[in-house]
Amino acid sequence: MTENTAPRGAAPSRSADSRPPWGNTDERTTLLTFLDYLREAVIGKLDGVGDEDAGRPGVASGTSLLWLVRHLTVVELNWFEYAYGGLGEEPRSTGELPSGEGAVAEAVAAYRDAVARANAVAAAAPDLDRPGVRSLRPDVTGGPSLRWVLVHMIEETGRHAGHADILREQLDGAVGR
Repeated sequence: MTENTAPRGAAPSRSADSRPPWGNTDERTTLLTFLDYLREAVIGKLDGVGDEDAGRPGVASGTSLLWLVRHLTVVELNWFEYAYGGLGEEPRSTGELPSGEGAVAEAVAAYRDAVARANAVAAAAPDLDRPGVRSLRPDVTGGPSLRWVLVHMIEETGRHAGHADILREQLDGAVGR
């Protein structure tokens, strides 16, 4: 486990605190900007964390920083490409986590690729109201609008960014956005 460099009893170290984005722009840009902000917050939680520590579960459910990034990678691809865009025959599953040397770099690269692909789908959509091709939810017929997908991904990524905050603090005491 990475050691906290703060003296015993001292406040945990803080990473650079990044405030949410600011600006008055159109709805699509605002939603994508906030989603990108949260995506980078998740990636930032892996900064300086070794492969072994990133894969170490921090809670009884088995959740680790590495698992969170892999999960978000799959969720991005499933909602934007599979559900909204209609690409692929089956939704993706988290599958095997990268492990060993380079696992963090591999997971972050895959996440960045999924983000770029998701953003391309969002940019190509004619408007936020157009329904997607299909849903990932078996109880829902038809696909969600791009607006719904973007808001859902902000919620999903924000929730997991909070989980990543806690997992990182447990690893080495680092706190902050």
